[in-house]
Amino acid sequence: MLLPWLILIPLIGGLLSWQGERLGLKAPRWIALLAMGLTLVLSLYLWLQGNYGLTQAAGIPQWQSSFMVPWIPSLGISFHLALDGLSLLMVVLTALLGVLAILCSWNEIHRYQGFFHLNLLWILAGVFGVFLAIDMFLFFFFWEMMLVPMYFLIALWGHKGSDGKTRITAATKFFIYTQASGLVMLIAIFGLVWVHYNATGVLSFDYEVLLNTPMSHTVQYLLMLGFFISFAVKMPVVPLHGWLPDAHSQAPTAGSVDLAGILLKTAAYGLLRFSLPLFPQASHEFAPIAMALGVIGIFYGAWMAYIQTDIKRLIAYTSVSHMGFVMIAIYSGSQLAFQGAVVQMIAHGLSAAGLFIITGQLYERLHTRDLREMGGLWGRLKYLPALSLFFAVATLGMPGTGNFVGEFMIMFGSFQVVPVTTVVASFGLVFASVYSLVMMQRAYYGVPKSDQPLANLSVRELSLILLLVVLLVLLGIFPQPVLDTSSAAMGNIQHWFASASTLTTRP
Repeated sequence: MLLPWLILIPLIGGLLSWQGERLGLKAPRWIALLAMGLTLVLSLYLWLQGNYGLTQAAGIPQWQSSFMVPWIPSLGISFHLALDGLSLLMVVLTALLGVLAILCSWNEIHRYQGFFHLNLLWILAGVFGVFLAIDMFLFFFFWEMMLVPMYFLIALWGHKGSDGKTRITAATKFFIYTQASGLVMLIAIFGLVWVHYNATGVLSFDYEVLLNTPMSHTVQYLLMLGFFISFAVKMPVVPLHGWLPDAHSQAPTAGSVDLAGILLKTAAYGLLRFSLPLFPQASHEFAPIAMALGVIGIFYGAWMAYIQTDIKRLIAYTSVSHMGFVMIAIYSGSQLAFQGAVVQMIAHGLSAAGLFIITGQLYERLHTRDLREMGGLWGRLKYLPALSLFFAVATLGMPGTGNFVGEFMIMFGSFQVVPVTTVVASFGLVFASVYSLVMMQRAYYGVPKSDQPLANLSVRELSLILLLVVLLVLLGIFPQPVLDTSSAAMGNIQHWFASASTLTTRP
């Protein structure tokens, strides 16, 4: 019975925040913070109470907790939620970054605060639903539920981009891209259900039932492509990434934290949870193409990050590059790489959130995100430059941070299967050092552009960043709890993927 509350608490909290604005301007913030704080406590309780490393028979979903009630029985649709190690880690990450998103926007939002927190919490509720839903129709429902609140978040509280584009343009582009990908997913889901019904006579949207759907090779490949395209847009995979830079550069800080830290992970989760197990043979055959797209994303994202002048667009393109490594890991078929992908998703969520929070703090002081108008800030701000340097080198995979553990496991696991692809992808880390150091040089070194005094970080602002620093270092030094939690789920996914064909070394 606890799983529905992970969704209900943000939904109810959002409504209360909206109405709480009548009580005062500060009320929505505190209501939203209380709601997400309760959700974080609940997610940690589920982690402490579960035995997520317990291994059962391979190929059988191993849920530590589940909740199911009929929704539309005549169509085989149920409200089915379930939790395993993979979904738990994503839920904890979502709850944590949800709390930080509220705190980092504490003094940034000055109008419609109630409606702002309604949209923010409903985005998070939709993300929780995506990570918990096992019924495919319910999964699609939550997948679409995330989009409308994010549209309002960008359109109403976003900033004008350095390139002159408006927040409405960015929000509309985000909405069109994600709605189109959602339509592709819906068609693929209906197609899968129809194929299963024709083969078995059973009408069901339940993931566990659909796992055993008999289908021809051509049908499986087409359905797999439908799922892949919808997830590739959200991940995002080049060339389906066009919405991301504009959305990031115009979104408020909380929106950027949610986008980079959480929403991108829903796509990687979807590939691991649904695409690979449901269509193992087609996924196995498609793997070389998917990994090639991952390599392209690594280098394209790094190059585009290097040439940006808007610091938020720069960080947005780093996400394209880093998620390329995750794509390679997912389609390598290696359990070690799978677990590395999970660690990398968590580490990227923390480091990207830190960079966007710092960018928001810089914007509050400088009123610009243009790197050409920065410079010479190292001696003018206390703590912020050093913390920026930490997150910059963390994105490079500095030893002692979670990013290093994730990238090392991805490289080591993938090299056993696709050595040439892995070696080529590893050169992307060199390009990462270039754009990270260029960002630091342009923002913090050189001649100051102004002698106007700048406010130092408040206790709230400093605490947010230090928490992320501590978590990244803990993940880098002691990743074992994350690895233990994800091991059974990743082993299960690897079993489905490997069952399609004996893995052989591919270029």
